Amino acid sequence: MSRIGKKAIPVPGGVTVTVDGQTVKAKGPKGELSFIVTDLCTVALEENEVLVKPVNDSKPARSQWGMSRTQISNMIQGVANEFTKTLELVGVGYRAQMKGSALSLALGYSHDIDYPAPDGVKITVPKQTEIVLTGIDKQKVGQAAAEIRAFRPPEPYKGKGVKYADEYIFRKEGKKK
Repeated sequence: MSRIGKKAIPVPGGVTVTVDGQTVKAKGPKGELSFIVTDLCTVALEENEVLVKPVNDSKPARSQWGMSRTQISNMIQGVANEFTKTLELVGVGYRAQMKGSALSLALGYSHDIDYPAPDGVKITVPKQTEIVLTGIDKQKVGQAAAEIRAFRPPEPYKGKGVKYADEYIFRKEGKKK
């Protein structure tokens, strides 16, 4: 049984949630999102809580139960207050700057990398070595952060590369004579 799926999702003040069949819509101060729940789960709105339950006790229904609950929870949390991911650039000459709506990265290659900001994700560069991504959709923010990190992932010897702000880089010692 899903432990996550059993929890009711509280609806914070300022957010309105509507359930229309299998479609759940959340509207808040930051924006509006919708999610279509699989047919293996049912969604009910009771007082100020959203409840997700499986249709039957089959393995596919139970596996979709917790995922559906988490998707709805992330949607409600996103429209109430945005999700944020912070990336850091570590390395000599590694810089980031905004060129219009695109992010321009100098990561030690012979050319700069231009990354266009995806829809629903706002990219800001408070310092040359720091990138902040914000948005209401957790999946889009995380995907954009992962794509930027993939241009130059951190290496274990000197720690150079693009890393998450809260990421720990396991260091290796290197060769000895």
